[in-house]
Amino acid sequence: MKSDYKSGLKVGILGGGQLGRMFIQEALNFDLHIHILDPNDQSPCAHIAHAFTKGSLQDFDTVYQFGQGKDVVTIEIEHVNVDALEQLEKDGVQVYPQPSLIRLIQDKGLQKEFYRKNDIPTAPYRLIDSEKELENHADFLPFVQKVRTGGYDGRGVQTMQTTTDFEKALIGPSVLEQFVDFDKELSVIVARNANGDVEAYPIVELSFNPVANLVEFLFAPADVSAAVAVKATEIAKDIIEKMEMVGLLAVELFLTKTGEVLVNEVAPRPHNSGHQTIEANFTSQYEQHMRSIINLPLGSTRATMPSVMVNLLGEPGYTGRAKYQGLETVISWEGVYPHLYGKLETKPFRKMGHVTIIDEDLDKAKELAYKVKDILKVISE
Repeated sequence: MKSDYKSGLKVGILGGGQLGRMFIQEALNFDLHIHILDPNDQSPCAHIAHAFTKGSLQDFDTVYQFGQGKDVVTIEIEHVNVDALEQLEKDGVQVYPQPSLIRLIQDKGLQKEFYRKNDIPTAPYRLIDSEKELENHADFLPFVQKVRTGGYDGRGVQTMQTTTDFEKALIGPSVLEQFVDFDKELSVIVARNANGDVEAYPIVELSFNPVANLVEFLFAPADVSAAVAVKATEIAKDIIEKMEMVGLLAVELFLTKTGEVLVNEVAPRPHNSGHQTIEANFTSQYEQHMRSIINLPLGSTRATMPSVMVNLLGEPGYTGRAKYQGLETVISWEGVYPHLYGKLETKPFRKMGHVTIIDEDLDKAKELAYKVKDILKVISE
């Protein structure tokens, strides 16, 4: 299949957050016309898109009407009306990633079943229809309860150590995932175009904020053995090829203390674990996503330099118009690249931006990243 690339291609994106914003910044270089659908007319994409539509991502008619007349429709968030995307696909609109895969990934239970059926390593699990069934699974403790649908950015997840934790149970159908005694959390981002070409980015390591359960630091490359890096990359490629997915897939992984590599979850879109690719790789994850969905040759994923990414989260105790304390100081340092997401209002632990730090020496990049974290604070006026 050849690309139908032409100037002014109309690409519709469901979601207008920071991922869409960074996609637009790359798409401008290829003269794509980006149309955004989002319920918030002050979203990060609202004022920079070629066209912006305010509307629900969950409403069939809204999503269906938005997709009509587009050359390609894609997503920057999974929580969308898949029925409308399937109808657009039947009508001949190119929808990537494919609606059937979005439906699968929306449901953590279906994800787990996919891994099991396709011999993809993941933690042992059980499926329940209601929190009332937890008492029947005391023998499985300790485990993590994950709601099957709707969870996002650490929400919809509850750790269960003993039966006394059942009182904190999340409501509704869930996955019970056996607790993994992991050494590191890792991620591999992989892309596939309609020709079936596949490229994976070098493996990265994630460090989470213990309070918000959000990524705080990302280290690239990950401090793992060559064998682990190869295994993780093989798993990521295996998943996207068995799905026959077109687009970008982030594969989040656990490295256990016994050396196993297990899949945690996947996301069918650009991801927090790939932000550093804008400065640190030959092709950013956003350009790669764009290349994949319009069937251009995939770009080189090779890193040009080691990097660290720092997420900028709203400081606890501050709500209101965002103010970036210490920005002038950190941008005076060589190798520091801030990205502010255009969110006017901050609140505790809200993702407000990120900073990428690059250096030929990863340890020096880490040292500078910790300084950035200490000095650059998102507060309110």
